[in-house]
Amino acid sequence: MFSMGGLGGLLALECWTNGEIRMVFSSNVFLFLFLPIFLGLYYLSGQRYRNLLLLIASYIFYAWWRVDFLALFIGVTVWNYWIGLKVGAAGVRTKPAQRWLLLGVVVDLGILGYFKYANFGVDSINAAMTSMGLEPFILTHVLLPIGISFYVFESISYIIDVYRGDTPATRNLIDFAAFVAIFPHLIAGPVLRFRDLADQFNNRTHTLDKFSEGATRFMQGFIKKVFIADTLAVVADHCFALQNPTTGDAWLGALAYTAQLYFDFSGYSDMAIGLGLMMGFRFMENFKQPYISQSITEFWRRWHISLSTWLRDYLYITLGGNRGGKFATYRNLFLTMLLGGLWHGANVTYIIWGAWHGMWLAIEKALGINTKPYSFNVIRWALTFLLVVIGWVIFRAENLHVAGRMYGAMFSFGEWELSELNRASLTGLQVATLVLAYATLAFFGLRDFYQNRQADDGKSAKADGPATAQPGTIKAVPGDAPGSLHLPGYTVGSEAQVQPAYWVADWPRYAMRALILLLFVASILKLSAQSFSPFLYFQF
Repeated sequence: MFSMGGLGGLLALECWTNGEIRMVFSSNVFLFLFLPIFLGLYYLSGQRYRNLLLLIASYIFYAWWRVDFLALFIGVTVWNYWIGLKVGAAGVRTKPAQRWLLLGVVVDLGILGYFKYANFGVDSINAAMTSMGLEPFILTHVLLPIGISFYVFESISYIIDVYRGDTPATRNLIDFAAFVAIFPHLIAGPVLRFRDLADQFNNRTHTLDKFSEGATRFMQGFIKKVFIADTLAVVADHCFALQNPTTGDAWLGALAYTAQLYFDFSGYSDMAIGLGLMMGFRFMENFKQPYISQSITEFWRRWHISLSTWLRDYLYITLGGNRGGKFATYRNLFLTMLLGGLWHGANVTYIIWGAWHGMWLAIEKALGINTKPYSFNVIRWALTFLLVVIGWVIFRAENLHVAGRMYGAMFSFGEWELSELNRASLTGLQVATLVLAYATLAFFGLRDFYQNRQADDGKSAKADGPATAQPGTIKAVPGDAPGSLHLPGYTVGSEAQVQPAYWVADWPRYAMRALILLLFVASILKLSAQSFSPFLYFQF
């Protein structure tokens, strides 16, 4: 705990915690030192120097965590830049290009595999050797470079796109390095693709409206993280740490973590997208109200969209996709999610989590379940949400023992009352935050569902003939980002049609932005009174 006595002392304390230098989007050193200096220099510099400035700033941001891994980061970047040139020179989908691509992917995966899975592999082998009475061998503990999963995946997607002819190989090393390193998405995504941003590195617009939109989006994400996710983290951590949780404890922990993970990760994505807008970039959306899904397939169209589409385009299709018959399709779906689980970390819990989702994707494909439902079926939604929550338990658990303990309590249906330890630690603010979190999810989820349905109705009306919509009916507001807290002026009618309110004008939008600004300031004050809390996806 510390006071807001002086900005210098605040920054110094936050920069150094337990001997480590830490800077995240939700830290004061980022908000009051790094970001203002960068944006000031960025807008004062000429257009031709902005990509170089962005690259330098991104390397400083990365080195702020661990400067010794910066050389590896730069090495991976230069390697894939060179491989891209070789693949491009060999021609689209030619044998020589295929050989260069294979070399690039093997080296990339080798680097990722060593740093991310060496410890897990050695521990697993040693456990087997010990059980057979053999001497285990020793490997120095390998540290995981932050963000390596993201920048390796983005590099791989680039050289594959060059091979497929989806994007030409760039000769501008500064632009490519800036794409890989751009700090808003560097640590935890979204997983970007060069083909989507190549034009923006040369031709992007900088307007006051875009900057304002970006600042608002950044503040929304900050509020999600500090006010909701960090508060629920205390509840989830306590419940998962209980040695003898009751059924009530286990379900409270599972539901708290389910909300925490969404608000933490989508909050980071909002902040990354907002920072991109402030620099003139438009990144892809990463979330679209996933907890409103009525199937696991729909869930993966709404959750971590940049990763799920990456897995589809570069892994599922490479494995064969839906070619080769039904069984091959089910197998490829399962393997894609299994490997997607392994991507999250070197732990059997992530592998099981990936297998859990892969199994349900295959089952839904086999059953022909409609993954874009027109009506909202409460039973289908409840079953899907239950499957997602069950999956999050093993995703959150440190090991199989903790997961087994939580599952045992959840499905023993024994004592629903919270344990004495939980009752003693649970605060009214934490309970209110949990209720607020799910109320927010329900409101924006249902709003998104009915706006999408109305948009589909509009497309059908145009296809069938003259529009038959009632006078005054309005559609979803363009630019209203999925997961946004922006409230356009409307009310929902009894038949779920969006009807204009009589007071529709610009002032509700500005009032909402003023409220977001107020909550943002309050979040900064709250942040100053709590311990360091990194984003959950930083560990991946």
